[in-house]
Amino acid sequence: MSGRVALTFDDGPDPVWTPQVLDALADAGARGTFFVVARPAGRHPGLLRRMVEEGHEVAFHCDRHARHDRLTAAEIQADARDGLRTLRGLGHKAHDWRAPWGVVTGDTVEVAGELGLRLVGWTADSEDWRGGTVDEMLDRLAPGMEAGAVVLMHDAVGPGALRDGCGRTVDLVAPLVSMARSRDLTPVVLSGMVGRLPVGNPGDVASV
Repeated sequence: MSGRVALTFDDGPDPVWTPQVLDALADAGARGTFFVVARPAGRHPGLLRRMVEEGHEVAFHCDRHARHDRLTAAEIQADARDGLRTLRGLGHKAHDWRAPWGVVTGDTVEVAGELGLRLVGWTADSEDWRGGTVDEMLDRLAPGMEAGAVVLMHDAVGPGALRDGCGRTVDLVAPLVSMARSRDLTPVVLSGMVGRLPVGNPGDVASV
């Protein structure tokens, strides 16, 4: 039996780039998980409907993109509640939560428990926000493409990005899926992963 990997996308939905990422996933015959920002999700509900219709999963990122180590517990809770309320209003109940920048604090963990959310980080980072080439991103991801990998990409230009578009992320999907399959790995949504998932950003020290 093949291993499983999760292709995940943060910071969308974006009316320009998210449809192109969805097209690329469809062409590759692969499914992904989208950690959406609630405010743009409210402006583009059709993109979330398309995600679900095409077999992808909608997960929760944030209502506003702020690091949890710069927020109080009350602010983290309010952001999560507001964002989840927006998603529920659109007909989506999120089960997985990725904190902005993958920064997880003790308060994040407590709020996740209160709201019944599973915190999910990543194990392999494309660093696509830097604007590197597809080959550079593949080289960066290759060592971590193994069973149980959770790959981080972005379908929108988020805070701090050094690029002005997500075209190279779109172009990354097909060769990344090919790499996974060449290693007998199947891209699945997060609910299809087995075993323990990473909680936060592996490059950040979480105060949990």
